[in-house]
Amino acid sequence: MFHEYLGIVPKGDLILLQMLGEKLNKRSFLHVNSTREGGGVAEILQRMIPILSGLGIAARWEVIEGDARFFDITKKVHNALQGFPETITPEMWDYHYEINRTNAKKLSLEADAVLIHDPQPAPLIEFRKSGVWIWRCHIDISSPQQTVSEHLCTYCKKYNAAVFSVPRFAQAMGIDEFIVHPSIDPLSFKNRELKTEEVQETLNKFQIPSDRPMILQVSRFDRFKDPIGVIKAYRTVKKYNDCILVLAGSPATDDPESETILNEVREYAGKDPDIFILLLPPFSDKDINALQRSATVVLQKSLKEGFGLTVSEAMWKGKPVIGGAVGGIPLQIIHGMTGFLVHSVEGAAFRIRQFLNDPDMSERMGKTAKEYVRKNFLITRQIRDYLLIWYALENRGESVFEL
Repeated sequence: MFHEYLGIVPKGDLILLQMLGEKLNKRSFLHVNSTREGGGVAEILQRMIPILSGLGIAARWEVIEGDARFFDITKKVHNALQGFPETITPEMWDYHYEINRTNAKKLSLEADAVLIHDPQPAPLIEFRKSGVWIWRCHIDISSPQQTVSEHLCTYCKKYNAAVFSVPRFAQAMGIDEFIVHPSIDPLSFKNRELKTEEVQETLNKFQIPSDRPMILQVSRFDRFKDPIGVIKAYRTVKKYNDCILVLAGSPATDDPESETILNEVREYAGKDPDIFILLLPPFSDKDINALQRSATVVLQKSLKEGFGLTVSEAMWKGKPVIGGAVGGIPLQIIHGMTGFLVHSVEGAAFRIRQFLNDPDMSERMGKTAKEYVRKNFLITRQIRDYLLIWYALENRGESVFEL
């Protein structure tokens, strides 16, 4: 299957993956998260599991189940870990544990390596049976609510290792810790090349005009993605540049707040005919791809961000991107080279106008951005990193090249 990636991803990644595949052949690798659709984690796993299987690794993906109360609690935990004040009572923590205990009875947790994604299934470590267990944190926990962080750490410190997206997210847990950047798959429906008529088909479906510059933000409807701030920036730009704004996102089954935020955004947008708010169904990859390729300027104006894969997605399509200077976004956007980092609505508006008024700069930055993604943020590199961590935890002191 790797021939499909030849000429697209760095050759060294493919060589190392083949070596690791031979070493870990027929061994089992289990991933567990809280949703099969919506959000970057599910999207990465949808693409990663088949590639792992193609390497000869027995890869599986399990999803824990929970009710509305469970996901309301885990959303509060998520917000608190990102620094938003929340109250998590002992009863709520007990319920969090009980849902995981129930799931542990139903799931097959036996594997040579188990990668548990984010806080929702973190208590599953209490039901560990065998193998190397790794906790993968995808969110920004650089300034967490301390009591929440400490409680979660009672589980996390029982893992063999923890993996974070950005160095400053790492916590002192007394276990091995690694940094692995998330990634995109260049061959997925969301990132593959599209024909002109495919792009136009999406614009026609949503009745989006193509005769004016498009400002686009693709993200979940979440306060930390600052969709209201994006509308404010657009309104400032609109005074000087005729343009349209598209806010597009899909619901996540583990995010009970998304509908509330979506309604707030719709109310704030009012009846402006040039603001298009699109609630896309799960697996709308082709439409998101088309929107990103149609955009003149792409935003990810996050206030908190674990990584922000929509940044790399747009950069891969050669688009100039403006992002909040938070979380993993500065790892992707090299300010002034692959896009611009901003700290305010006013800063976002200024940079949007800069791109709209200087198409040559936009094109130049877009080309640089695509090459930067190719070298750093494609899925073969992330799989390589996960397999190297697994190998290193089992074979301390032994080089993978000693095969």
